[in-house]
Amino acid sequence: MQPQQYQQQRRKFAAVFLAFIFILAAVDNAEAGKKEKPEKKVKKSDCGEWQWSVCVPTSGDCGLGTREGTRTGAECKQTMKTQRCKIPCNWKKQFGAECKYQFQAWGECDLNTALKTRTGSLKRALHNAECQKTVTISKPCGKLTKPKPQAESKKKKKEGKKQEKMLD
Repeated sequence: MQPQQYQQQRRKFAAVFLAFIFILAAVDNAEAGKKEKPEKKVKKSDCGEWQWSVCVPTSGDCGLGTREGTRTGAECKQTMKTQRCKIPCNWKKQFGAECKYQFQAWGECDLNTALKTRTGSLKRALHNAECQKTVTISKPCGKLTKPKPQAESKKKKKEGKKQEKMLD
């Protein structure tokens, strides 16, 4: 093959190669343009927000249980569903099983009522439960510690008897 023919073949090959590259780039751009467009417009649902009932324990008054959820809307596929839940057993259930409070230390005993009280502020509410911001609880003071004069007199009697025995 002569150098001139060789040069012509190289030019043809380069032209075909460049044309191939341009075609690939055009195809990639066309596909990229398709990907950028949203495939389908997502319809906003006219379904309402889920409203959840309180957690009902499977057994006892705490532990694993279920809650019912409902929502409204003409086009909603699902308007009711059940969800598993858990009520912690160490929470103060008198304020609602889904309300957790941080309590202060117990106050001094009120001698008139024989009760001591403490206040708790809301720490956490599960599943959008309606909880009071602060709560107050009371409990009996328990045994009041008063000095026992009899105990001291018994000790003195014992000590006196010991001294008498030693002197004998």
